[in-house]
Amino acid sequence: MATKVTQHFAQLLQKYGIDTVFGIVGIPIVQLADTMVANDIKFIPCRNEQAASYAASAYGYINDKPGVLLIVGGPGLIHSLAGIYNSMNNRWSLLVIAGSSSQSDVHKGGFQELDQISLLSPFLKFTGKLTSDNIDMVTRKALNHCIQGTMGVSYIDFPADLIENEKSLAGNDHLNNELPMILSPNKCGPDPSKIREIVQLILQHRDKNILVVIGKGAVKNSHELRRLVNSFNLPFLPTPMAKGIVPDSSPLNVSSARSQALKTADIVLVFGARLNWILHFGSSPRWNAESVFIQFDSHPETLGDNNTSPGAGLSVWGDIGLSVTALMEELPQQRPGWKYRGVNNYLREKIHVNQTRLQEKEKVGGAQLNYHQVYGTLRPLIEDYRTILVTEGANTMDSARVSFPTDAPRHRLDAGTNATMGIGLGYALACKASRPELDVVLIQGDSAFGFSAMEIETAVRCQLALVIVVMNNSGIYHGVKDGKAELPPTALSKNCRYDLVGEGLGAHGFFVNTLEELGKSFREAVQLARTRRETSVINVIIEPGEQKPIAFAWQNKPRL
Repeated sequence: MATKVTQHFAQLLQKYGIDTVFGIVGIPIVQLADTMVANDIKFIPCRNEQAASYAASAYGYINDKPGVLLIVGGPGLIHSLAGIYNSMNNRWSLLVIAGSSSQSDVHKGGFQELDQISLLSPFLKFTGKLTSDNIDMVTRKALNHCIQGTMGVSYIDFPADLIENEKSLAGNDHLNNELPMILSPNKCGPDPSKIREIVQLILQHRDKNILVVIGKGAVKNSHELRRLVNSFNLPFLPTPMAKGIVPDSSPLNVSSARSQALKTADIVLVFGARLNWILHFGSSPRWNAESVFIQFDSHPETLGDNNTSPGAGLSVWGDIGLSVTALMEELPQQRPGWKYRGVNNYLREKIHVNQTRLQEKEKVGGAQLNYHQVYGTLRPLIEDYRTILVTEGANTMDSARVSFPTDAPRHRLDAGTNATMGIGLGYALACKASRPELDVVLIQGDSAFGFSAMEIETAVRCQLALVIVVMNNSGIYHGVKDGKAELPPTALSKNCRYDLVGEGLGAHGFFVNTLEELGKSFREAVQLARTRRETSVINVIIEPGEQKPIAFAWQNKPRL
């Protein structure tokens, strides 16, 4: 029995476990999207390819399988490069499917013609152009490359004539006879000799300060890392998107004394994190100049990168879960009953001082609200295990990383490795599509809101109920004081009514000037999301902020 090309391709994706696709339809892929929907693949049509690409990118991260993006070729593909780059740099699995010019029109100036294979192949893990004869092979290779080794991006080029002619694939009913088409990443264990050397180093320097650093690359290994930290009483520091891999509420968490923990660490065990700008490149003066960094990662290119310490030679390549298990088995073999001393008294005091200081900031305010007051009001209203929080915007995100701890992995998403603005609504859509039973709260600055605000309509139309909080300081980084005649490039419209924008796109709008209004609006928005699957935009007017040189706190370099 003959099968149409689009039908065969949709069935193929379904058999590989693809259940959700983000994108925007147009010529020639409308028919392909319709066929996907007919085969029970959920298609979420966005308003802009950039937002769709960010949504597909985050979907891959949240679900441990390739996110899928379907777009038109030419300019549609160009618009989606932001999310493609985001997946590449964050090492998230993403499959991009784009329509392309009919083969007969190539080199003639065909409709939206672009040599997409040549454009992408130097950067992606796999690129392939479909023909009627290679669909099975190209699809399998594309998906497999997404997840094997260092996760990343694959691209499938779908020529218009292959879709529009709806050529039948004679005899291609073999799909029903094959074994289940399950693709899973291969794992490799660590080098046992490296594990022994690391344990010897730890035990020989019992008076040294040990710090465990946990990155988002270890998000699949929450169980093993919790056991390691708790069994051996090890202080730990999560990177922003690694929060919750080990509970933030643990007394071994030194996040509230981050600066001091970095300066005093002697032996640093780094799991699934890169020594990039987020970790100040592992360099002094943020870190102790004598710190020994021992990296554990499943991505070999991470090992030794920016690591000039004596521990670079002890870097461990292998599945992080298997490496942690090997470490836990070796420690008691070399010294039964060994435990580290935990968080020292100096760090405990620093944690207490900083937490007290944050609480004081949350109480102090002027004529208008500020970040700390708003976050201090929202924090007790957010049910941790029931909420995924997405934060976006330099100041908005920077303060939120401190103000919103979590005990659940993958419950805190932000701009991540790329520090990209524009991810907010795409990420939030992906979170709600992945975990519809959870509350998804997006907190973003007014500048960040402007990158993808039209996707509110996508959330409303698809009943992906979001609670969107806009921190409106009337500016990029900060607004301006009243009476300033000439507006700087950082200025935005004062007290802009983003709540009315939300209402115009089908959401509920709330305009907030006080903490009482904030609490009431947030509670109502959460209930609307839970009971009626409706989205809300809470426009919170905050003070413009200090009029000082622009700087992003996590990137600041101390004076030498």
